[in-house]
This record gives sequence, C-alpha cells and structure tokens, in this order.
Amino acid sequence: MVTAEDFALYVHWPFCLSKCPYCDFNSHVREIIDEARWRDALVRELDSVAALTPGRAVASIFFGGGTPSLMAPATVAALLDRAASHWTLAPDIEITLEANPTSVETARLAEIRAAGVNRVSLGVQALDDTALRFLGRGHSAAEALDAVRTAASLFDRFSFDLIYGRPEQTAADWTRELRDALGHAGDHLSVYQLTLEPGTPFHALWRRGKLDPLDEDAAAALFEVTQDVLESAGLPAYEISNHAAPGMESRHNLIYWRYGDYAGIGPGAHGRLTVDGAKLATQRIRSPETWLAQVDERGDGAEVPEALDAETQFTEMMLMGLRLAEGVPAARVRRYRGCDVDAAFDPGRLNSLIRNKLLERTDDRLRTTKAGRTRLEAVIAHLLN
Repeated sequence: MVTAEDFALYVHWPFCLSKCPYCDFNSHVREIIDEARWRDALVRELDSVAALTPGRAVASIFFGGGTPSLMAPATVAALLDRAASHWTLAPDIEITLEANPTSVETARLAEIRAAGVNRVSLGVQALDDTALRFLGRGHSAAEALDAVRTAASLFDRFSFDLIYGRPEQTAADWTRELRDALGHAGDHLSVYQLTLEPGTPFHALWRRGKLDPLDEDAAAALFEVTQDVLESAGLPAYEISNHAAPGMESRHNLIYWRYGDYAGIGPGAHGRLTVDGAKLATQRIRSPETWLAQVDERGDGAEVPEALDAETQFTEMMLMGLRLAEGVPAARVRRYRGCDVDAAFDPGRLNSLIRNKLLERTDDRLRTTKAGRTRLEAVIAHLLN
C-alpha cells in the first residue's frame, strides 16, 4: 500500500540512441559515453542525497531517461547496492527501469533483471510500423511485441506505453490498436495523447504548417475510446494517462501524485524532499556535461534548492492529486491547508465545478470526474485562483 509518507528515488540516464521528434525530455545523443565515470558520478550524487535523508524507507526506485536500458547492468546494480547501504528498502520495493523495445535492448532484459530490477516499462508507443516511423522510433511493431513477450517472461510486473492522437488517426483505428495491445498487455498500460511541445521538431513542423494535429474534438473522442476499451478490459484509469488492474498501479508514480517525498539524481532530475521540517524543491543541472563536471568537483550536480511556502505546497498537492481517479483525501487538504475541504476553496467556484460535473465532493475526498480530468488545467485554474 503506497501512502504519501513513502519515499522514492528517481535516477535519470540522459542518453538515447536518437531523439524522437515529439520528445521534450532531457535526453541527448552522444557517440561516446564514459560509463565508468558516469557510474561513479551517479553513485556520488546518490550519497549526497542520502546524507540529507537519513533513516528513510525507500518504497520505489525508478530508472528513467533518456533510455536507461542503455546503461550497463553493472551500473544499475551499483546504484541499487548503494541505495540499500544508505536506506531501508521496503520488502516489496518496486524497482522500475524504462526500456526501448529494440532487439539490442530486449537482449539485455535478463541482465537487467539479474541486476535487481523487478519491473520494466517499455516505450512501445505504437503497434503500427507506419506510425512508428512517423514517431521516429527505432523499432518495428514486431520487435515491440517480441520485447513485450520477453518482459512478460522475465518480470512479474511490466508495462508499456502507447501514444494516440496521431494525425488522421480515427476512433476505429485506435480501437483496433488498443485491442491488439490488450492481447499482449499485463496489468498496466500508459496511454498518452500526442502533444506538440515547444522546442521539439514536431512543434517546429506545426509552426511551419507541415504537421496538422487532430483537433480537440477528435482527440477527446480518442480519449473516450481509451477509457471505454481499457476499463472494459479490467484496466481502468487510475490517473489521466495510466491504466491498471486494481492493486497494480505504478507505486513510484503514486508517490509523486500523492505528494510524497522523492529524490532525483542525474542531469535535470527534480525532487521534493522534506528536510528539517521544510519541503524543498530540488533540481539537478540539466546539461549532462556540466552536471558531470560539477559532480566531479564537489560531489553533486545540484542547483540551489527552493524552500516551498505553504501556498505553493498546497497548490502542488492539488495539481498532483486531482490527476488521480481517487482524488485528494480530505485529510491531505487539512494537512496542507489547515482546514476542511469546504473552507479550503472559494465556495462559489467549488460548487460551480461540482454542478458542472467536473468535480465530485464526498465526505472524505475531492476528486475530478472523467470529464474533469480531460480539462484538468481549466479545473485547477478555476478552483485555485
């Protein structure tokens, strides 16, 4: 059972074989990587975080990126061993690593499992070769399904990602793709709508009139298809883009969304840490080379942490919690606001969202409806401003 008191560790590996045209993550392509130097640096930064968070019990460790399946399994094992030397690891700890389903990376999954990872998340993104080429992926649909089968044979828990809302994609196309995916899925699927993020090649193409995204109504229809198909298959949405069988949700992400503490190490990694009673927003230097040089010099790649005031904590907690189908418990509102739900918000704004079926208010929590989660930014802006 994941609670807001649990503590998680996130490790960022910033390197990819190529940069996908929709991706705005802190990922970089490098021909040569000094893995031994990077391993030492990540371990040193982990040590620095451990010094700030003694006595914590770690419920989840997540290797993200970039493409962490490009890390040597020995690097994964070294980080897990170091984490175990600093903190108590929960008996049922979830240790997830993101992987791309290329044949090379699929061949490394057994070594990754042996290194201590017990859950893998595969970046499948589509089950159609034309769509995969459009998305700039380096694998075919056949390779993706082979990777899923390999993951299922090695890991008790696995997940894979899909992207919908591609240009000209229809509800019928997406329904077929989802049903195909369900034939191979385990207990978890992450399903994201394609967005054109500033600074990405797709955004630049859109600005030049060379990429025509789906309109809002068509994208909303695909969202509804996603909810209906996956819920009928026993994988209801527990968060806007994540679906799981009951009890099989990603523990790591639940810690984020329930506003628990997590430490981030590696270039660009963020964290939220409670230290000496203060909630700190932490961030690492984004540039891989600059981060590495600072770790070599002083033992961490941290920027100056920011102490979050009570209002910011409350806002962040609500932003995270209303992403979840379970919503925000009244006890968490009282913890961060010092009052009950009815007194925490402007009553006119709160009641208007409830009347319009965008929010639901029960005795013990406040949560968004399915319609409210599709309009979360607008709901939050109305509720908190």
